[in-house]
Amino acid sequence: MNASRTEKALSIMGLVNWLGQVTLKVIGELGAVAIFFAYGFVLIFTYPFQFRKIIQQVYFIGVKSFLIISLIGLFTGMVLGLQGYYTLVKFGAEGMLGAAVALSLIRELGPVLTALMVIGRAGSSIAAEIGIMRISEQIDALDTMDINPMKFLVSPRIAASVITFPLLTALFDVIGMIGGYLTGVLLLGVNSGIFFNRIYDSVVLKDVTGGFLKSLFFALVVSTICCYQGYFTHMRPGGFGAKGVSLATTSAVVISCVLVLVLDYVLTSFLL
Repeated sequence: MNASRTEKALSIMGLVNWLGQVTLKVIGELGAVAIFFAYGFVLIFTYPFQFRKIIQQVYFIGVKSFLIISLIGLFTGMVLGLQGYYTLVKFGAEGMLGAAVALSLIRELGPVLTALMVIGRAGSSIAAEIGIMRISEQIDALDTMDINPMKFLVSPRIAASVITFPLLTALFDVIGMIGGYLTGVLLLGVNSGIFFNRIYDSVVLKDVTGGFLKSLFFALVVSTICCYQGYFTHMRPGGFGAKGVSLATTSAVVISCVLVLVLDYVLTSFLL
């Protein structure tokens, strides 16, 4: 009897110990990411300014994402128009299709899907590029030449993300509404005047600013996580070299996607 009680006590203590270690590790990691972001963000506004690097990253993150964002936005709007019509027609409210498509895109789908697409196209590349620079000792070389690697590599990407994410979100919203128009008006026969009038009457400034606010938060989270994972590739316990870069890239994409969805729920609860 005493032996069984001792075993149960030891198992409980082991579980508590494991939970404590995990909790401390998570808190420490969150603190490290917060310090990493704060340092990189402050360096954006310090001399010498990295205007050329920021423009290069705006082109890489924003301009080169134009096609994929436009394509996904178009078909998302078309699907919303199709599904929304057959849902609303059951209640005799097909005239509200324009409002349903516009509000769904502006409030939720625009910022979230834009962030997820940019993570897959640019975020993974950012993590891999910085990770390769780390394992090939290029970041150490920047330190040797008295060039701040954070200011040279991380700050321009954070600044470019803050610029490009809202613009890509606006592009996604507009093209998505065009897709909803193509399906709802041209294919299913909803009156075009009613379609656009419902959008005009339903969408208010709060909806637009809420969507842009989400995109700004997503930009900060995605750029920070992707840069952080690449920058500290050499400290990963799972592997070094090419394997470490692959693990860092995978972690950057997965963590960024999860945080975007979690943050979307948190922001929506405050903005509603």
